[in-house]
Amino acid sequence: MLYLEDVRDYIATLCITGDDNVYMGKMDNKKEKSIGVYQLKQSRAATVSLGDTGTYKTKPISLLVHWTKSARETEKAAYQLYELLTKAQNIIINDTTIIYIQMLQEEPVDVDMDESGIYERVIEIMIFYER
Repeated sequence: MLYLEDVRDYIATLCITGDDNVYMGKMDNKKEKSIGVYQLKQSRAATVSLGDTGTYKTKPISLLVHWTKSARETEKAAYQLYELLTKAQNIIINDTTIIYIQMLQEEPVDVDMDESGIYERVIEIMIFYER
């Protein structure tokens, strides 16, 4: 089973920002140069094969790149994370093999600034992992 905390820990190993600046569930204090890891809210059917337990499951994830007051720096950090995720396959996260990470948008999505003027981008992914 792949848990949200496992994905959070994996994102922290990518060294886009410090481990203390990668959050799951809620981004406390909204520090600059932070990444939030959230369960992607979407309606979709469970991935279960009839007559079989199937070979993989999926984990829908939304990543919030909460960076700086510079739109350019924020865009670059989001693309750095995006590119690393596009190359991730056959990796192990907490004893779970990640087969593939599907990017759900063509690029990180600009969601403007928060109330403090910090630019943010969102990356939505679908993680395919072995059962």
